[in-house]
Amino acid sequence: MMPVILVLVVHTLMQVTEMGVASASSWILLPILGMPLQTSTFALVVLMVYVARYMSKIKEKEMTFKSTIIPLWIPVFLILALILPSNFSTAAIIFLMVMILVFIGGYPIKYLGIIIGFGVIALVFFVMVAKLTTGPLNVKVTTWENRILNYANDEDTEADYQIEKAKIAIASGGVQGLGPGKSIQKNFLPQSSSDFIFAIIIEEYGLIGGFVLIVLYMWLLFRIVIVAQKSETVFGKLLVLGVGLPIIFQALINMAVAVELFPVTGQTLPLISSGGTSIWMTCLAIGIILSVSAKREEIKEREYMEENPLEILSETI
Repeated sequence: MMPVILVLVVHTLMQVTEMGVASASSWILLPILGMPLQTSTFALVVLMVYVARYMSKIKEKEMTFKSTIIPLWIPVFLILALILPSNFSTAAIIFLMVMILVFIGGYPIKYLGIIIGFGVIALVFFVMVAKLTTGPLNVKVTTWENRILNYANDEDTEADYQIEKAKIAIASGGVQGLGPGKSIQKNFLPQSSSDFIFAIIIEEYGLIGGFVLIVLYMWLLFRIVIVAQKSETVFGKLLVLGVGLPIIFQALINMAVAVELFPVTGQTLPLISSGGTSIWMTCLAIGIILSVSAKREEIKEREYMEENPLEILSETI
């Protein structure tokens, strides 16, 4: 799927698809299905599978920085470079998740420092080049800067409208909330069903509802770790963590943005927010995790049959 992803992200970068009233260059329209596709979200899942597969293949070998440049880091940085101009937050999440996955896979820390340093230099170079232009890249970088500066300075500007409405929704919810469907701020808060849905959840279900939602995500993380720990293969362990951790990380970012602990990123709340690509890719990731878990059960059953052939035969008779 890596060549397919490269084609999709290049095609996305070369066009701007009109999504309602907003111009979103991170989307393409699939003519066959007649639905929009956010290629960066699809690239996240495929790239994590690719990295997990590669790390499992070299797990027992001596890892050197030179030997991993072409098969590992060039594909990673190529995809990141193509996603970055249209979706900085997703590119940053992919980079962080890849770093975590290769670290878990046993990649030497000294080489990780080199990769992180190169990534920072590449980002600075991209920002400098974008600031020297007058096209869409300059607009994107300026938007990033404004979001970070508004968050750091806590200025009451028009750009903070969403955050202010989200905080009003959270304050209105109190401990028990206004009740299901009784949110008032969802009529004024843009993206109330996607990027800022956590604020609406607290308004309707209160602090109790927000806490329950966080507990559910932590329970999902716990189950992901359990499936990974019980997997019989290195690939299974890395695969589960590679596609599972981004779900929890994205959820934490979304909730942090809603309570103004993090600048606005545009990340949705997995399994909760409305949207097409996000929910499909989340279900794909969970399906992969379930596949690893089912494979383990299949292996256990086969081993039991091999160890107890007479018992199985008697039960069959």
